[in-house]
Amino acid sequence: MNGNDDQCYPVINVEETIGKTVGSRKPRRALTQLTSRKVDMERWREATGGVGVPRGVYRFTSHEEADAWMRRNLVATAVKRAS
Repeated sequence: MNGNDDQCYPVINVEETIGKTVGSRKPRRALTQLTSRKVDMERWREATGGVGVPRGVYRFTSHEEADAWMRRNLVATAVKRAS
């Protein structure tokens, strides 16, 4: 090996122009207050059955406690819907 082998060379030629672009990306439409409507939200809730978890902010001391709380609420909601 000589002293010139430790130089860095670019992996791609950055000066080359792109000849052809295939396809295109379309931005996804985000749900915002301007683009979504209450009717759409109600249809989604009817289609999915809703979440089944009480709304609010909850604080837990561990992930295990939060998981147990979530399971209790989901099971209670499933039982309520089945009857």
